[in-house]
Amino acid sequence: MERLSFTKGRFFRYINSGEKSNIKIGEINLKTSEQKIELAMLSAWGIALMATLGSLYFSEILNYIPCELCWIQRIFMYPLAITLAIATVKKDVRQAYYTLPLSLIGLGFSVYHYMLQKIPFLSSVGEACGIIPCNYQYINYLGFITIPFLATVAFLLISLLMVWVIKTSKE
Repeated sequence: MERLSFTKGRFFRYINSGEKSNIKIGEINLKTSEQKIELAMLSAWGIALMATLGSLYFSEILNYIPCELCWIQRIFMYPLAITLAIATVKKDVRQAYYTLPLSLIGLGFSVYHYMLQKIPFLSSVGEACGIIPCNYQYINYLGFITIPFLATVAFLLISLLMVWVIKTSKE
């Protein structure tokens, strides 16, 4: 049995010769595909919850006024936090079929919003977005991390997890 260590010894992957690999996270040993699917659904819910709480933090605590595209992205993210929470509690894999379209549509809007902020040719279009221009950047960490970038990452991760859940549940 070979043991590989990831991130300061917290995550381990055991590779058994001739057997399916088990994933050990902390003290939880994931042997079955059902347990792996449950972890994926929980992870997707955690991502959606963090994105929802993050958007509320920016608007309610830091008093950043959301632009029109930010509101549209919220329309697609907030239901994900609710539906994925229900799916995780009920262990309902079929919810992946319902959350995947929401996350893909939200991904499209967030990519478009990020392009309005970062591509000079499109940035003039973002000025006519509403009270707050869609090309305005409240945050810009490391020159590329903006609020639409954070939403893009969240929607992308949720989408990838849901595709994996759908694919794994069919096997």
